[in-house]
Amino acid sequence: MKLSNLSLKQPLLPVPNSIVIIALVIALVGFADATYLTIEHFRNVIPPCTTSGCEEVLTSGYSVVAGVPVSLGGAIYYLLVMVGLFAYLDTKNVKHLKAVFLFTVVGLLASLWFIYVQAFILGAYCQYCLVSAGTSTLLFLIGAFVLAKYSDNQAGIQ
Repeated sequence: MKLSNLSLKQPLLPVPNSIVIIALVIALVGFADATYLTIEHFRNVIPPCTTSGCEEVLTSGYSVVAGVPVSLGGAIYYLLVMVGLFAYLDTKNVKHLKAVFLFTVVGLLASLWFIYVQAFILGAYCQYCLVSAGTSTLLFLIGAFVLAKYSDNQAGIQ
């Protein structure tokens, strides 16, 4: 099953709750990380960092869009992922799960962009940003796994 052939209309076989809960925990880590960075941004505080580049990354022009920290966008992204995962756990409506896992492409693309900025434009790394990149990448990989493994390729075939 090619991921490019997936749509919200294609049936999905039941997905074990354990996979959804793992994704939920990962999204919670991402949410906590992005929320922490957002709070520190509005407090005008650079969080303590074990890498030497946090200040450069977090005060660069790439850390804000129209005066809004990109970490706020990350927090909203992770919150939406968690809401969708909770909705699936509550209703077992696979459309919620498919929408969430298709939405993880947004997080992956944003992470790739910000890793590129850190590595090739700024030449500095922020550990908090790398945690967010890791969590969004894991969510994408879990989503790709679920959509590939649990898509009902036989639906509608008589």
